[in-house]
Amino acid sequence: MRMRKLGNSGLEVSALGLGCMGMSFSYGPAADRQEMIALLRSAVDRGITFFDTAEVYGPFTNEDLVGEALAPVRDQVVIATKFGFKLDPEGKQKWLGLNSRPEHIRQVAEASLKRLRIDTIDLFYQHRVDPDVPIEDVAGAVKDLIRDGKVRHFGLSEAAVQTIRRAHAVQPVTALQSEYSLWWRRPEAEILPTLEELGIGFVPYSPLGKGFLTGRIDEHTTFDQTDFRSTLPRFTPEARKANQALVDLLGRIGDRKAATPAQIALAWLLARKPWIVPIPGTTKPARLDENIRATAVDLTPDDLGEIEAAASGMTVQGDRYPEHLEQMTNR
Repeated sequence: MRMRKLGNSGLEVSALGLGCMGMSFSYGPAADRQEMIALLRSAVDRGITFFDTAEVYGPFTNEDLVGEALAPVRDQVVIATKFGFKLDPEGKQKWLGLNSRPEHIRQVAEASLKRLRIDTIDLFYQHRVDPDVPIEDVAGAVKDLIRDGKVRHFGLSEAAVQTIRRAHAVQPVTALQSEYSLWWRRPEAEILPTLEELGIGFVPYSPLGKGFLTGRIDEHTTFDQTDFRSTLPRFTPEARKANQALVDLLGRIGDRKAATPAQIALAWLLARKPWIVPIPGTTKPARLDENIRATAVDLTPDDLGEIEAAASGMTVQGDRYPEHLEQMTNR
């Protein structure tokens, strides 16, 4: 596994991370705990060093899972988690709104440290920007946690350019985590140039389009009622049928490279910038192996040009989130 540095921070991680959310949350019923512990440890054995979780995943259960799985290999891994939601302490409701008040950030950090069984959070993201709390106060709170040895690096998620700049002026931002893939390219306009200017790494979540870019989802696929994709406009049968052309493009390139559509989608992201580290998630050992092998796929300038030329002529159908969720992004 090749390694990459997240911007100018010096934080070095595997070129591909592992998003752990789907093991506990959002993509249907939670997976078997012991199987997921085995999968997480297998990922470490395969060279993955970067693991992504959050208190809201579950809530709380995903951090506990990741903490147990990675405790024996703590010195080999970088663990990222997140704050920013107001949660039911009993976990009966997933979230009750946003809360990035400084005192709440510290409370979340202390609780996450316990669940993760660690002394320091390697990378602590604000999960969504809280419009009721100045970002300078948020950055200052994390700066205090870094001073106290509770946190090593500060991150933001789905933040707008001016928010990133304001936060970075108080406490250097190591990484921005936002959605980015061939079917969600909005970060290219303003976000990526700003990150490059400031020396901030980029961690794309949903790099496989929430599974769509793998080629294993089509207009006839059905989703469990607990799978949040059943609520997304981009995952209606009509949208999936219309967006199949993008998967077909990945398949054509993959046939030439002896690679799967998923591997081409990940290789495309890796080719964008050397400080981009995608975090595809999976609950299946075979998919983990497939994703890891994407790091060995070499897309030539001609390949990239072909993808760009074809993709630029496609209009992706369907909003990525319902309106109330989209409103929490790009703040």
